[in-house]
Amino acid sequence: MGQDRQRHRLQGAELKRIDVPAVDHIGVRVKDLERAMKFYAMLGFELEHKAANDAVAVVRNSHGVELNLVYNANADAGGKNILMDVGEKYAGYTHVALRVSSIKATIEALRENGVRITQGPVSFGRDAHVSIFVRDPDLNVVELRGREEDLSSIGGVVEYLPEN
Repeated sequence: MGQDRQRHRLQGAELKRIDVPAVDHIGVRVKDLERAMKFYAMLGFELEHKAANDAVAVVRNSHGVELNLVYNANADAGGKNILMDVGEKYAGYTHVALRVSSIKATIEALRENGVRITQGPVSFGRDAHVSIFVRDPDLNVVELRGREEDLSSIGGVVEYLPEN
């Protein structure tokens, strides 16, 4: 009976809602903080401080977006991101999506900095927003999404079609 009552609550009938007005920060596990900082600095993030009691570097950009770079990764999955690059589909966060001011300028900056675009530019149809996907040095997926921009000059924008 108790398990049925819990399941009923999780389906929303008796749930007391929690107000979540914004994302506070996103934690990203990395192996080498210095290497990760070079990548995230390209995205406008600067080191705010390191936690005194943990392997966490708090980085923030000029818009107040905060990432916590958790620099304690100690395993290697054979050069693969186990949430994105293997056949088995494990539960977990697959990527972070960051809004950029201009997809066109972002593509140019990525090319100038030698960062490979792993997917895109792609349009997600319903809203015509365009995204590109990159990997940080630890293979974490970062989606860079632009909105309300004339992209006719960049070409190559395709509609997103899921692979699985």
